[in-house]
Amino acid sequence: MVANKLFSIVISGWPAVGKTTIACKLAEEFDIVMYNGGDILKMLAEEEKGYSVKRDDWWDTTEAKKFMEERKSDPSFDKKVDDRLIQIVKKGGTVITSYTLPWLVVDESIIIIKFWLRGSPENRAKRMANRDGISFAEAKRITKMRDEENKRIYYRLYGFRFGEDLTVFDYVLNTDRLSLDSLIEISKLIVRRHIDIIPP
Repeated sequence: MVANKLFSIVISGWPAVGKTTIACKLAEEFDIVMYNGGDILKMLAEEEKGYSVKRDDWWDTTEAKKFMEERKSDPSFDKKVDDRLIQIVKKGGTVITSYTLPWLVVDESIIIIKFWLRGSPENRAKRMANRDGISFAEAKRITKMRDEENKRIYYRLYGFRFGEDLTVFDYVLNTDRLSLDSLIEISKLIVRRHIDIIPP
């Protein structure tokens, strides 16, 4: 249990690099709440479009596919997600996985620890293939497509070069060099050191 939760953690990185896995473990370790962009998208789908998103498998439904098509044609959705995530991260007590948030949020009144997870296309494709039960070739095609899409979308929306400008990050961890278990332990140690310097 962490008594003082005036801190948040933001984890970014290329698709299929292990962001969610590490975020889950940090949320458990420090008794904080985990969010990702998908959670906020579901909130917006319910609040603004009237979709019923209660089912765990909602993303696999026809409604979800329709919503995602609407999202693609309306870039304001991504900005609304990011605006909501910025509000959440500034309250503290959260770990958030987000492609964009590290570039967008700055707040001197709270400690925000920003991690970038680096990983080669080959290793990320292997991870995706194992995770999603698809072939390596298909996973490699998907990661390449998503990488290019992310770079294009976020440069158009915000003007930063996703995956290239890493100056906003406090720590860059290479997922090719160490196992996820090792990276989780390193991340916990880093966060613990930051928490130790938060005044009571």
